[in-house]
Amino acid sequence: MLLRMVLTGAGAALILAACGGGDPDPIGKTTGPEPQLEAPRVQTLPTIKTADPIGWAEGEAPAAPEGFTVNAFARDLNHPRQVFVMDNGDVLIAESSSEPSEGGGLRGFFERRIMGNAGALEDESPDNLILLRDTNGDGAADMRHVLLDDLNQPFGIEYLDGFLYVANTDALIRVSYQPGQTEILETPERVADLPFNAGNNGHWTRNVIASPDGRTLFVAVGSVSNVGDSGMGVEQNRAAIHAYDPDGSNMRLYATGLRNPVGLAINPQNGALWTAVNERDMLGDDLVPDYMTSVREGGFYGWPWSYFGQNMDPRFEREAVPMETVNGAMKPDYALGAHTASLGLTFYEGSGFPARYQGGAFVGQHGSWNRSDFAGYKVVFVPFANGEPAGEAEDFLTGFLTEDDEAHGRPVGVAVAQDGALLVTDDVGDVLWRVAPE
Repeated sequence: MLLRMVLTGAGAALILAACGGGDPDPIGKTTGPEPQLEAPRVQTLPTIKTADPIGWAEGEAPAAPEGFTVNAFARDLNHPRQVFVMDNGDVLIAESSSEPSEGGGLRGFFERRIMGNAGALEDESPDNLILLRDTNGDGAADMRHVLLDDLNQPFGIEYLDGFLYVANTDALIRVSYQPGQTEILETPERVADLPFNAGNNGHWTRNVIASPDGRTLFVAVGSVSNVGDSGMGVEQNRAAIHAYDPDGSNMRLYATGLRNPVGLAINPQNGALWTAVNERDMLGDDLVPDYMTSVREGGFYGWPWSYFGQNMDPRFEREAVPMETVNGAMKPDYALGAHTASLGLTFYEGSGFPARYQGGAFVGQHGSWNRSDFAGYKVVFVPFANGEPAGEAEDFLTGFLTEDDEAHGRPVGVAVAQDGALLVTDDVGDVLWRVAPE
């Protein structure tokens, strides 16, 4: 086992390379429907490397392809995470952040320290729901209101049948709301408890989206741990997508074995539910690829025993694995690169972008902290045809990472604005970016 400290620029990047390593393969090998899966290299401690957060100077912005412009729709936000666009054009933002957890031994200690250096931890999450409005149509918000505060690490946002839903880390809540309101005085109703582990809640984000017919709410819940490190007892109803009736009743597990599903989107070409999933760590720089996939009702996607279908995780004794379950593990549709932290997911249905973008998927990649070479830190586009991925992932919004391996920001949520622009939250730069055709 090798422990190295590398000091860079204004901060320190700590790399823990244990029981394996070597130069990572090009990230392109771990993208697409048929990623190249190298042999796993089991690590005792995770590889940890972070980009020091430096923010954006005046006049700086991410870079988009030729023919597009990028501007700040809103600045001076506080850890903006998920973004949701109302039918009247109002933009809602969930402000929340990771909080220090307990336990995890030596690995947990280093993870907390390094993620803090990367700007990913706060002593207290901001816990707000913000409304942004562009009243003069210039592509920047000129009105800002706090709709809800004193939430509990809010992330997912949905609007359905007169109710505004927010997915806190411990509960799905809703409140009566009419589009255009800039103030909510009513106390939200707690409609469903969500899995929550005090002290060590692991993957804390909870996303929510309605089915096309409005009869079901899907809620994404990540695992506590990497691969059941704290025992499977604490993982009950986690690493899964739940389904509820709109009033929070009739809970059922829609799909399981999804280590950390975050992005949720409905494919406009066929109405199918899709999710973006963060896969497991400590098997090497290029395992296991994060992915996006259509979600089959009743489907099992491998976690914790197997990955990308039925590839066995070598950390489990075969006799302890429910092989009947693993043998039915579904292979994801599309790999998005190992350790890219793919969080945001939306399909493009707007107007203004060239026709080739119609129906395709945009993915916000928060960026790696556990890979010896950085991956992610960008928004990628995947073309679709007939409801399925139909081409290679393309860089769409870049420039979050500098040549000196510092981070201006880290993208999270993605959504399509009423005017057809793409909106991207940046929870380190504290900006909501807007990408529009020239």
